[in-house]
Order: sequence, then structure tokens, then C-alpha cells
Amino acid sequence: MYLKRIIVSNFKNVVSADVTFSPKINCICGDNGEGKTNFLDAVYYLSMTKSFLSSTDRYTFTYGERETVLHGSYGTESGTEDIAVSVRSDGNKSVRRNDKAYKRVSDHIGRIPVVMTSPSDISLINDSGEERRRFLNMMISQMDQEYLRAVMAYGRLLRQRNSLLKQEPVQDMLLDTVSERMYGFSETVYKGRSRAAEMLCGRTESFYNMISGGKEHVELRYRSDLSGGKTTSGLFDANRQRDKIMGYTTAGVQRDDLEFMMDGYPVRRCSSQGQQKSFLIALKMAQYSVMKEEKGLAPILLFDDLFDKLDAGRVASLIRMVVEGDFGQIFITDTDEDRLRKIVGGITDQGKFFNVCKGQVRSSSENC
Repeated sequence: MYLKRIIVSNFKNVVSADVTFSPKINCICGDNGEGKTNFLDAVYYLSMTKSFLSSTDRYTFTYGERETVLHGSYGTESGTEDIAVSVRSDGNKSVRRNDKAYKRVSDHIGRIPVVMTSPSDISLINDSGEERRRFLNMMISQMDQEYLRAVMAYGRLLRQRNSLLKQEPVQDMLLDTVSERMYGFSETVYKGRSRAAEMLCGRTESFYNMISGGKEHVELRYRSDLSGGKTTSGLFDANRQRDKIMGYTTAGVQRDDLEFMMDGYPVRRCSSQGQQKSFLIALKMAQYSVMKEEKGLAPILLFDDLFDKLDAGRVASLIRMVVEGDFGQIFITDTDEDRLRKIVGGITDQGKFFNVCKGQVRSSSENC
């Protein structure tokens, strides 16, 4: 599956765009602040029904506008599939597939798998475990609708449980009822994350070796309160008094984390910026590999600002790997069109180039 055409209306600073793509590699060029990342985010939004860069739709709209509309036409083995997303400032969101609305927006997740790498990925290394759980959730949800439903349900029930724990006195019978409803969802989340982390680990190391030349050993370690055969019911029972004192749920899968290690030490403490960038790209390549294997469908691969903290030689090797390898459609953004043309042109003649200027997207042969 690949994105043949996108029509954008009032998405961030991209007021209007109608663009037809190459099924292989698409290069989006332009100066910083012109809208390259926003345009790439529109492609991501069509797959995930949310922005890669924000957890809220508040910043989705062009300034002064009240509705964003995205329309994508995708080439498939059986023909063309159309996806339309409409987001309004009052919070209403609709997603239609071939002119038929989904009953739930979340039903669309995984229909068009996507993997995006961006300079903002550094938060996966430097920020709290919440970012790494979000990464796992976005990955697994595209492969497993049961997991998506479980993680959403667990989140809703967790908020209810925390609200009950803040009450004085705590309503124990109601607390037990909510807790019991969480057990099954918690197990589904734990099993999904544990399996995903296991599949990511070896692949991340393999891709890191390809990118960096195998100079360091990298590893992923999944940490969970449920490790070692523990159960959610056991955790909740053991921490009941503590939870009441603290006013929130102190143990459970909401505390899961994914540790990134390099030569036995945390990546955030012992690696250079270039090593961190290489690690994050390797992680996303591993995500791509797992998703493709699980779904039997190549995700769309989005590289935002690929040259950030990587030298041209390493970028050229990476582009050659994804173009010549068993990858699907690829999007790359860069500020230097000549540099990107030189690299891509030396590998394939299937590249298509676009220029973004003041939020307007055109074939690079046209002037802004």
C-alpha cells in the first residue's frame, strides 16, 4: 500500500495542498519553518488520526480556521482506497474509508501502517517512561486492535480508580469493582508490550550495526511491575494502603518502561548525539520490520530532518538501505535539496522532489 495523492485543507500552516506522490521515494525540501514537518505530519495523521507531534488536536488548525480536512488516496493490490479525515474545533472528528464512516475513529488505526522518525524522537531517550510507553502503544496498536482496546480501557479505568483513591473516605466496594475490571486489560497490555520489546531488541541491534558499523552493543530491556509472574490483582492488594495514602495507583502497567542500553549503560548517559540519533533510527527501523512482519504489509516510512546530527555518508548509507531493501514508500524532508538530490539520484531514478515554501507544496520544478 502507498499514498498516491493527498489533499490538505487548513492543516497547521499548510492552508491548501494537492500533491501526487511516487510509490517509492518522495523528498520534501525547503527552509526551516516553511512547513515540511507539518506536511509530513499530515501524511502521518491520515494513518493515525492524530498528530505525531502533539497529543491534542488543538494545534491542528490553520490560524483562524475551525476545520481541518485531509483526504488521501492509496494504491493497493486491489485498486484504490480513499481515506478522509475531518477535524473541527468543537472536538468533532470523523474518519471515512471509501465514503463510509467508521463507527469508532480508533477502528482506523492499523489500516494504513506508518512509521515516523523525527528529531523529536530524542524525547524517547531523555524524557520519562511515558514517552516510551506511548511509543510502544502506537506501534502495537497498529498491529493489534485487541491491544488498542485494552490500553484505552485500562487508561479510562485507571483514571476512575485514581479518582476514587482521592476521596475521603475511599469507597472500598466501588474501588474493588473498578480494580477487578482492570485485571484482564492489564494482562493484555503487559503481554503485548513484553512480546513487542522482545521482537524489537535483536532487530534494533542489527539495524544499529548497519548504521554505525557495529562499534557498540545496544540492547532494549522491558521493565514492568508485572514481571516475574506477578498479577495486577496481587499488586493492587499489596499496595492498597499505599494507594489510599498517595491518592493514586502506585503499581501497574502504567509504570512500565523500556530501557535503552549501550555497552551496558543507559543510552542517555553514555552516548554522543550522533550515537543517540543512530540508535533512534535503528529503533524505528526495527519497529518497521516488526510491523511489516506482523501485518504482512509494508508501513509508510517517514523521515523528518534525516540529516540532523548525522553526517552525509551515514545518511547516504541509510537511504541506500531503505531504497534498495525490502521497504515500501518513503518520505524524506531536508533543507538542502541539492544534497538530497545527489544522494538519492546516485541510488535510484524513482525519486520525486517537492518544495515547501510558506506552507505551499509544489513540485520542485515550480517556483514559490
